[in-house]
Amino acid sequence: MMGMLTSRSYPPSAALAPYITRHYIFSAAFPGDFELVDQLLAENALVRILQLGDWAAEVEPGVWRDGRKVVLFGANSKPMRVRVRGAFRIIGFAFRPCGWRGLFHQPASEFANQMLPLADIWGDAADRLYDHAAGLTEDADIIAVVESEIVRRLDYIGTGQIDAAMRVFESIARHDSKRQVQDVVAHLGLSERQFERQCLIGFGHTPKLILRRSRFLDMATAIRGLGDPSDEELAALRYFDQSHRNREFRRFIGMTPSQFAHTPTPLFTAGLQFRLERKSDTKEDWTESIK
Repeated sequence: MMGMLTSRSYPPSAALAPYITRHYIFSAAFPGDFELVDQLLAENALVRILQLGDWAAEVEPGVWRDGRKVVLFGANSKPMRVRVRGAFRIIGFAFRPCGWRGLFHQPASEFANQMLPLADIWGDAADRLYDHAAGLTEDADIIAVVESEIVRRLDYIGTGQIDAAMRVFESIARHDSKRQVQDVVAHLGLSERQFERQCLIGFGHTPKLILRRSRFLDMATAIRGLGDPSDEELAALRYFDQSHRNREFRRFIGMTPSQFAHTPTPLFTAGLQFRLERKSDTKEDWTESIK
């Protein structure tokens, strides 16, 4: 199955680096009668443009919705089941919490654990994204169209706002997920209330949830054999005991670590790979930002 999946990701231009993480193009040559159900656990809100295929999310138990051709997925605090049928090809990009307010009037918490048409928030921009990108085949052309529309949205909002504290916390959550909230609050020089409010605006979730989810994703990445964590990093990721580890895996993926290790999750695993690529992008920024 994995051999049928193809994924590529690209960093944004320097001008958009504070606002989006990476562009990605993801496709699969599944036969027409093939159906795959997997799970999504997005750290950041993301946009998905469907060039080809039948792709839906379970928005309520037993209720599947495709959300049209261009959708916004809010960041997840719990797994969201997704389903694909037959071959598919999608274009996507995710938003950075530190630049959220440069692109949205609403806080990210309004969209958490949801999938909805991007047109509900961005209006005609969603239609332009689809009309201009859906027929393209070259990655560079696709990225140029997407970035042009994001710049247009930045101009529309008009603030270009970047949250410096969230920029630092993004890096801490990605590279040091074992940190305690109180420690991060002291590092950032914010009150706990200020910190939580800014996290809800940019990330869509509380600081504690953000760190817990990041730690789980780090461990899931290690179990999947992605990247090359050192013994020291793996030791830092270990939970207090087996029951705690099982509880966190059930919370974020709905299975135990052992079940996860033996269960194919091609779409979820592709998301882990995209995350790992993003992590390498920010390694230098993180080192500088927490000195």
